[in-house]
Amino acid sequence: MVWYTLCPPTLALPLEGGGMGEGGLRSLFSCLFLLATFTVLLGCDTAPESEATGNASVATTPVLTEAPRVGHLAPDFVLTTLDGREVRLSDYRGHVVFLNFWATWCGPCKVEMPAIERLYREYRRQGFTILAVSTDLEGPAVTRPYRDALGLTFTIAHDPEAVVMRLYGVRTLPVTFLVDREGVITHQIFGARDWQEPEASDGIRRLLQVR
Repeated sequence: MVWYTLCPPTLALPLEGGGMGEGGLRSLFSCLFLLATFTVLLGCDTAPESEATGNASVATTPVLTEAPRVGHLAPDFVLTTLDGREVRLSDYRGHVVFLNFWATWCGPCKVEMPAIERLYREYRRQGFTILAVSTDLEGPAVTRPYRDALGLTFTIAHDPEAVVMRLYGVRTLPVTFLVDREGVITHQIFGARDWQEPEASDGIRRLLQVR
């Protein structure tokens, strides 16, 4: 269908002598030029992720051959928190973990943050923990004022090179994984939601076995 939109209809009409006149040649050259340009534009969307992001180390970062799935163990990782501590997902074994991928520039992320904070304050004494993984390139320079402005008290970790984000197959923000006390992924939630809704809070309570 590209041919019909780019090539002038006169190309399909030969001259009486079976050849192509000067005007036809000009049309042919114009068509080829347009096709070449269109091909270059299409190639922009198929560039490797490492080339598109300018990160030459992407090929050497650990990735799974298959993205984590509900019912499977959550892959372990180590990141640095906003307070400068190293944290591993496995450190929270025995807790229900709310693993949230977000960024300060993400509008929907900001919308759900107050509800996430209320969830944390309500259930943290029952073994509920939140690990909010920021993908901001600027790290603490942007996450610290963001945390202070919203009054967030749960753990914020930094993944500026998107290593863990790729490990979990995250392509959009926000994305949340719920991990049970045995380290198994029980839910994967795409997009923001109101975590104070009965359905959401009941799901957390079931994982915590709180009545």
